Amino acid sequence: MTTKLKPFFRRLGGVAAVAAVLYSCASVGRIEGGPIDMDPPVFLHSKPEPGALNYNEKKVRIEFDEYIKLENPGEKVVISPPQVEQPEIKASGKRIIVNLVDTLKPQTTYTIDFSDAIEDNNEGNPLYDFAFTFSTGDRIDSMVVSGTLLNAADLEPVKGMLVGLYANLQDSAFTTLPFDRVGRTDSRGRFSIRGVAPGEYRIYGLMDGDQNYRFSQPTENIAYNDSLVIPTCEQRMRQDTMWIDTLTYDTIVERQYTHFLPDDVILLAFKETTTRAQRLAKSERPVMQRFTLCFTAPADTFPRLRGLNFDADDAFIIEKPTGRIDTLDYWIKDSLVYLQDTLKMELTYLYTDTLDQLVPRTDTLSLVSKVKPKTEEEKAKEREEEEKKKKKRRKKGEEEEEGPKTEFLAMDVYAPSSLDIYDYLTLTFTEPVARIDTSAFHLKQKVDTLWNDIPFDFLQDTADIKKYNIFADWLPGESYALEIDSTAIHGLYGLFTDKVKKEFKAKALEEYGQIFFDVTGADSVAFVELLDAQDKVLRTVPVVEGRADFYYLAPGKYCARLINDTNGNGRWDTGNYAGKRQPESVYYYWQVIELKANFDITQSWNIKSRPRDKQKPDELKKQKPDEDKKKNNRNNRGSSGNSGRGYSY
Repeated sequence: MTTKLKPFFRRLGGVAAVAAVLYSCASVGRIEGGPIDMDPPVFLHSKPEPGALNYNEKKVRIEFDEYIKLENPGEKVVISPPQVEQPEIKASGKRIIVNLVDTLKPQTTYTIDFSDAIEDNNEGNPLYDFAFTFSTGDRIDSMVVSGTLLNAADLEPVKGMLVGLYANLQDSAFTTLPFDRVGRTDSRGRFSIRGVAPGEYRIYGLMDGDQNYRFSQPTENIAYNDSLVIPTCEQRMRQDTMWIDTLTYDTIVERQYTHFLPDDVILLAFKETTTRAQRLAKSERPVMQRFTLCFTAPADTFPRLRGLNFDADDAFIIEKPTGRIDTLDYWIKDSLVYLQDTLKMELTYLYTDTLDQLVPRTDTLSLVSKVKPKTEEEKAKEREEEEKKKKKRRKKGEEEEEGPKTEFLAMDVYAPSSLDIYDYLTLTFTEPVARIDTSAFHLKQKVDTLWNDIPFDFLQDTADIKKYNIFADWLPGESYALEIDSTAIHGLYGLFTDKVKKEFKAKALEEYGQIFFDVTGADSVAFVELLDAQDKVLRTVPVVEGRADFYYLAPGKYCARLINDTNGNGRWDTGNYAGKRQPESVYYYWQVIELKANFDITQSWNIKSRPRDKQKPDELKKQKPDEDKKKNNRNNRGSSGNSGRGYSY
């Protein structure tokens, strides 16, 4: 219907344009253009004809009714069977020309899927889901397999990933052969593989780094389905609406069409854990008191270090900086050692050899500090400059500072004025601590007008040796004070802390809400992660007897994600293709929960009641669908029965 009406309206628009020109000769007014073209290009004819049989030429020409352009053909256009030698695809005027470089296979259906790459040249109206098919044999394979590909860890739609089929059902096909048929995911993670022959297939997803259409690099994202795919089709009925105008419809006509199955394949993409080669990447000494060793991969044991111009026995405090498991910081204890301009040492560590085996290796290092100690001349010059500044201040009548300013050990105290009742206090330093006198610590609770000492636990943080935590049983709504006497904490390099006093109040129970999940369908070992509106993990609790409870939550919006913890290690684990191990299963609670203060919310959560691609709330998805107002306008204006369908030729 659209094809027939479009030339009519264009002729009508031409008559209206002539009338407007004649009228403008007699009237003075504002000249305006006609209605904006919101229709996509219309296919006219091609060589070969759509669905041509026994066509063995490598050039395909497709003609449209208006000037067109191609949007990102290298990303959007997919040719099946996949072409190892990249084809030449270009738009010229109203024509698209495709030059295939690979040798054509005999008795094979070829499909050129343009997705939404074809647009009219003026308004950029895309022609959605346009696919062109021909065969080098005497039949056309017309089956379609479609579904959705998601990131296994967070059910995020994955855009631009290949999805392919193999008629060869051996596991080795994915690593040794290119796909038989292929499609590509769109911004919603949706894919369609066209031109499929009847039969049984294995289906895979691949982020093809080297463009060879097979899984050949361990760093490539992949997905695979444990079940076979068997394409089928069935006849269905749909309702097409005939519209008089944008608000009034004329009649509804039922039409029969062929629907292809399966149309709901879910693939979960993951990247395998790879073992990186172990070697020393970098060694540096940014300051006199510390040097750093950076390795290309984490090791199970610390390297052995022998000093060549100093005694390395018990000479260091070794730190693994937070989040840098392949990096070691060595804090030098003795000033006689760190004041040396150059430290020479032998370093023995595990190294990956040419046989991919870890073997001991010894390197000789000479580490020179990037920051040199000040010479006596430099110190004298600084004193001279300070005297000049004092004379200037005296001339201006400014008051003299009383004596030299004491330098204290830098310490950051985390003790917010309004403290969550499950939270704890934290002391963070810029260097390791040599001595702490906890008797100089006083944690007090205000009772009426008096401050009473209360017990607390003082522990070094398990992840950061320069951080210490203070734990106590906070009572809701009560006031507290932390006092630390001066010189209570001594740093490794001689400085001590100044006195500290921090007052704070534990939040009242009325300021919190609770969320309780009644979970069904989970494995025997599972945990739930409570998420914020940016998909960031706030808390994690195990599922116990079908319950996952979150107490003392601040008012706000929350989401939840459940992980079936197959190996029971308390974290999500990726899959492995060679071991036929899928990544651990992830499920999202399908709604965003808005929690108010002093409210308890209980949610029933059957993790399998919705398909995986319908679980993650849209608010959490970082991969948003491609915005296209023109498509929405066309769907609102046109037939509801045709909405969302493409064109195959």
